[in-house]
Amino acid sequence: MKVEQIYTGCLAQGAYYISSKGEAAIIDPLREVQPYIDRAAKDGVTIKYIFETHFHADFVSGHIDLAAKTGARIVLGPTDAHLGYDAHIAQDGALFKIGDATIKVLHTPGHTLESTVYLLLDETGKETAIFTGDTLFIGDVGRPDLAQKIAGDLTKEKLAGLLFDSLRNKIMPLPDDLIVYPAHGAGSACGKNMSRETSDTLGHQKKVNYALNPELTREQFITAVTDGLTEPPQYFPKNVLMNIEGYDSINEVLERGNHALDPDAFEEAANHTGAIMLDTRAPQDFAKAFIPNSINIGIDGSFAVWVGTLIPDLKQEILIIADEGREAEVVTRLARVGYDYAIGYLKGGIGAWKKAGKETDQIESITPEALAAVAQPHILDVRKESEYQAEHIDGAANMPLDYINNHIADIDRNNPVYVHCAGGYRSMIFASILKARGFDQVIDVQGGFKAIKDSGKFKVTEFVCPTSTNK
Repeated sequence: MKVEQIYTGCLAQGAYYISSKGEAAIIDPLREVQPYIDRAAKDGVTIKYIFETHFHADFVSGHIDLAAKTGARIVLGPTDAHLGYDAHIAQDGALFKIGDATIKVLHTPGHTLESTVYLLLDETGKETAIFTGDTLFIGDVGRPDLAQKIAGDLTKEKLAGLLFDSLRNKIMPLPDDLIVYPAHGAGSACGKNMSRETSDTLGHQKKVNYALNPELTREQFITAVTDGLTEPPQYFPKNVLMNIEGYDSINEVLERGNHALDPDAFEEAANHTGAIMLDTRAPQDFAKAFIPNSINIGIDGSFAVWVGTLIPDLKQEILIIADEGREAEVVTRLARVGYDYAIGYLKGGIGAWKKAGKETDQIESITPEALAAVAQPHILDVRKESEYQAEHIDGAANMPLDYINNHIADIDRNNPVYVHCAGGYRSMIFASILKARGFDQVIDVQGGFKAIKDSGKFKVTEFVCPTSTNK
């Protein structure tokens, strides 16, 4: 028997490949399914089952395409959702054979109602691993508020209560030597404080994961898992619906997006289709020269999350500007979170655009030392409120990138604004949006808050936890 974790860092997502005696199963596949097909072919095995732990919110699963390409059976836990595809709805306790190995279904509602974990038994019948989806992470559990976006009669408190029961009744009684394989690690928005580790023993998690503390009462658990939840990205419920109802084949999506456009054709499309021009180059490369009205979201940062946060319509047509050779990667990563309507990319990149004599724009980017020389600068800190509260430059206004559309009217168009984030990625996104909306005096601060603080040129306010005066 073979178990392999296939981890995708940009989504902090773990898919799993299990094989035994000529058969294989895939758990929670990503949208692009060819790597799983190639993996099975390498081992000379047939993919028999595709197990989904739940209807994912943070990415579009590849279950439908993988089933169509391989003939494998999609398996879901108990649900009454009206699916747009054929699947086997398994009952709690159901068993599935993969060669000489066995997968046991454990229905664990809480993160969502249909959430299910899969217990793996080896050829001898020994329980060896558990694939926990978003029910149990390393160091955390799945947030219980996402299903509210789909079923309005649920509350996060009700779901948290169900999660408490699932953990106590289904997972905690299992052997300590089981390997826990979750669907996500640190960086995912599906939990609050996940570890950077992507697997662990259940016994160790019982010792260190607050949610598995046996002394925690149901009420204390509900408070702990619901406290401090921030609003999930707007694309989450839309991805859930795609995973329930179905979607275009990944082959169609890739063919549509991987369409090379010369500068004239690209300009024509930008002027007449209503498409967003998405520039995915590194922030400082973008700052030096970009197509007017294009938006920068760098492919080498939290690309999917920020696309999903800032582009509200999954059917929005998108024109891509990328470093040469990375265009297909951009199309694929857009599709992973449901943005299926990339309609082409600039052939030859920004170099071809400039060579054709087309207009470019720039965003001024200055060092912290240069900012310190400005008299009374209007500084916008676009980090999250929690980051700002922890420490910030005295006098800087907090305007998180997540909520730019709520506050853009508050920015003075007639005076320079100096924008920074933690390291320079989010600030360039923010600055590019301002620039596209007609703000001509927007300046990016290179290196973000870290560089600003390290320069020693600014007074920084740090949060100090108040000490008790009780004797």
